[in-house]
Amino acid sequence: MQYDPEQARKAARFITNECLSEDPGFINRIMLCEMVWALETAYGYARRQVSLALEKILRTTQFEIEDHQVAWSSLREYRDGADFADSFIAAVNRRHGCERTVTFDRKAGTFRVFRPMRVARSTGEWHPPCECSSARYRA
Repeated sequence: MQYDPEQARKAARFITNECLSEDPGFINRIMLCEMVWALETAYGYARRQVSLALEKILRTTQFEIEDHQVAWSSLREYRDGADFADSFIAAVNRRHGCERTVTFDRKAGTFRVFRPMRVARSTGEWHPPCECSSARYRA
């Protein structure tokens, strides 16, 4: 994907010259989430195009990916309709012992690994679901 030809040339040159299988460039999980958001939102790429680009990055031996296995599982969930960043957050939280992740995001709150925060309309105060006393939660 080349949304800016000059940036694409610079990135390709950097990867070719600086990122080697023996000494890979590091890509952290936040960058992966930001890339997906930017390609979808700012550049209007379809989910299929974004998932193919993400897969290529995950397969590239010149990159070391933070939480590589979590990124792969998040990609699979993304392909099934979930938000990539939401899936990544929930997976990292599960790895740290959280059964569910609380969220204000209504769409994310529909997935089993999330619990929606409830907001009292009259006061504007949030209230976690009553089940939270039986499990660890991370916001």
